[in-house]
Amino acid sequence: MSMTLEKNGATYFRTQNPFEKNFGFSRAVRKGPFIFVGGTTSFDPESGEMMHADSAYGQAKVIFETIIKSVEALGGKKTDILKLKLFTTTMECGMEVGKAFKEIFEEIHPAAILILGVTLASPEMKLEVEAEAVVL
Repeated sequence: MSMTLEKNGATYFRTQNPFEKNFGFSRAVRKGPFIFVGGTTSFDPESGEMMHADSAYGQAKVIFETIIKSVEALGGKKTDILKLKLFTTTMECGMEVGKAFKEIFEEIHPAAILILGVTLASPEMKLEVEAEAVVL
């Protein structure tokens, strides 16, 4: 179950992901026309497991869909996404992520950076992504 709440002139989108609860952050926040989507992985809060643990491509597809849904929950749409920061564990993962990125975002061409060689919160995580959108 997801929810939105308003405070301090912003709208906060929360999901059941335990990382949000344990660390006190929101999946996404909108203030004015700006939407910021926090670090997103393919962790499934219902099963408690990493989806596509063996596939950076599979994780990327899930993550990109979660980001799009988060932006939509705050009144934006996919075409409002302007920038993504992608953090991957290896060059090989980066190549898989790039393929999924092109499939999902090719028609809107958002700005992006791919950072390789990071250590993420769980060894099964191959990718974590942040996004920014502007709703006009």
